[in-house]
Amino acid sequence: MATALRCMKEPTLTAFLELGLATPILRALTEERYETPTPIQAQTIPHVLAGRDVVGIAQTGTGKTAAFALPILNHLAKHQKRAERKTCRVLVLSPTRELSGQILDSFRAYGRHLRLQVALAIGGVPIGRQRSALANGAEILVATPGRLLDLVNSGALRLDHVEILVLDEADRMLDMGFIHDIRKIIKLVPAQRQTLFFSATMPKEIEDLARHMLRDPARVAVTPVASTAERIAQRVVHVDKSGKLGLLADTLKTENIDRAIVFTRTKHGADKVVRQLEQRGIPAAAIHGNKSQNQRDRALADFRNGRVRTLIATDIAARGIDVDGISHVINYDLPNVPESYVHRIGRTARAGAEGVAISFCDSEERAYLRDIERLIRMRVPATDRNGEAVVEAQTSPREHRGRPEAARNAKNGKNTKSARNGASRKRRRRNGGERPASVADQRSPDFHNGEISAVAFMQGRREKGRNDTRNARGTIQS
Repeated sequence: MATALRCMKEPTLTAFLELGLATPILRALTEERYETPTPIQAQTIPHVLAGRDVVGIAQTGTGKTAAFALPILNHLAKHQKRAERKTCRVLVLSPTRELSGQILDSFRAYGRHLRLQVALAIGGVPIGRQRSALANGAEILVATPGRLLDLVNSGALRLDHVEILVLDEADRMLDMGFIHDIRKIIKLVPAQRQTLFFSATMPKEIEDLARHMLRDPARVAVTPVASTAERIAQRVVHVDKSGKLGLLADTLKTENIDRAIVFTRTKHGADKVVRQLEQRGIPAAAIHGNKSQNQRDRALADFRNGRVRTLIATDIAARGIDVDGISHVINYDLPNVPESYVHRIGRTARAGAEGVAISFCDSEERAYLRDIERLIRMRVPATDRNGEAVVEAQTSPREHRGRPEAARNAKNGKNTKSARNGASRKRRRRNGGERPASVADQRSPDFHNGEISAVAFMQGRREKGRNDTRNARGTIQS
């Protein structure tokens, strides 16, 4: 009975023909050799065609772009009219230049038989051409938030004619600090509009934003929040920081790799890895925020056509690269935001393929690894340099500091692990997402060199704390 009810609520659609899309769109899909919608498309398109607001939760690589592009094109085909000067009828916001360009390419491909004016507004390129493209209006505008507001503030664009607003990768926009820009944009678009809201994860801030933006939305979730694709074989290799480059070079030479994206935490780190790999005879290209748009386009083009098999990227590319045949994702540096791990490894195992995600974890990144495993609700298997499984001791990090967790909890009379994690998250937020230095990071060189014992070290810390308290009291009294 439950199965029957579920089937009535979400009928299985076996072909795009059953969705009721306009003939020119179906013709384009046939030319693209698309016949069967993905789950996110099959569940989302009917709601959008019916005019409802939608919240879509799905990983990257599940077909989200077509899930909103196809019904939007159908709306424009059904209600044909030219956009007024310096306006757009459909506004799609995305966090990165690469993703914006790919969304625009999808609209062009699916709408090739419709006479529509489409435009792109992204940073990193001269704004003059974008002003010219919008002078006569556009049916569809795909934009990053910052450049969109530049166009609005300069008088080159008005948003009072937007009929459909799309936020793609909303959680990534939050990570990149676009939340305030989005709130400004919301105030500029008409209240009577259709809003489509897509995100791979749904943190509280994004839920609050969606609640204020959408009216009685249909909620579509094809995978659990922050889950990782089942077709990705994940593993982690514990390695010293100094050994990461050698491990990366060996991995790129020995693994059966078609294309690999290697993620670093910083822009400088990405450039450094490229130089060191090339010194070892391994061609690579870097893509990050300090590269010009032409440099980023060139690196992606070389990666797509196979001239470069390895692309070194920062998280700006985690959701902005849609390249077929990426067999491996390598986390040279683990991300300090666990959700970024999900988006990084989502670059592989796309369109039904399988993929491999390998993470390098040094001693300072173990906390990041624990945060990732909590988020994805699984333990990432540990292997050695050759990919052979290793058995990890199930011990708490506190036990290595001479203070077993059980003893600490018994002393306090309660379980303080959750409180400690909460305090750590608060400190991380205050520090802009950076993990604060741990006690191990603060230890003196004498401790690391074995000159003093752990007990003596902790006694010294406690004595220092008491002295600091006495000095503070004396200062207040005086």
